This record gives sequence, C-alpha cells and structure tokens, in this order.
Amino acid sequence: MTAPAIFTSAALRGLEEAVAWIARDNFDAAIEFRDATIEAARMLGKFPSMGARRPIHGADRFRFHGLRRFPYLLVYSAETTPPRIVRVLHMARDPRPILDSVPDYSPVGK
Repeated sequence: MTAPAIFTSAALRGLEEAVAWIARDNFDAAIEFRDATIEAARMLGKFPSMGARRPIHGADRFRFHGLRRFPYLLVYSAETTPPRIVRVLHMARDPRPILDSVPDYSPVGK
C-alpha cells in the first residue's frame, strides 16, 4: 500500500484554519473540505507527479494540486517519498511570498 502525502506542521495549520473558516458558514462543507484534502493526500501519495508545476509563481521545486469543489491548493514537494504537503492555500492568495519561506525538502540520499 502506498503511503499518503505527509502534511508539514504549516500545512496542517493551513488546513485547520481553512476548515474553521468554512465551518463558520457551513459545517457540512467544512467536513467535506477536510475529507477532500485527506483524499487528495492519498492520491498524491500514489501519483506524486499529478500536480502541476507553476514556474510563474517562482516555485519550481513545488507542485500544485487544486481541490475539486473548493478554491484551495495543496502545495507539495514530489521529490520526497512520500510527497510532503507544505502549504494549504486559498487560490486568491499570491503564493510567492509564502513559498519563499518554505524550507527545502530534498529527498534523503540525493
């Protein structure tokens, strides 16, 4: 069995903040969002290269995976096994200043 992508502490904080924000208006939608995020992490574990690269954002080392039905992106490194989700970002945010502060998650042994 393939391991799901791992959430960094910053990504978990982003997920928790997004769930809380959505729950203010719609608790059921917040649960659906959380479940969609967990399912996406499972899929990224199986297919790490499924996310798009977005060099325009200045983040060649990361891939971006949009969540169906929700305006959020999972930003992750496919260079680790399992992949490492480094941020959960709303699509309205400019990812450049946020991702500039993310440490390098190079695979061990490379």
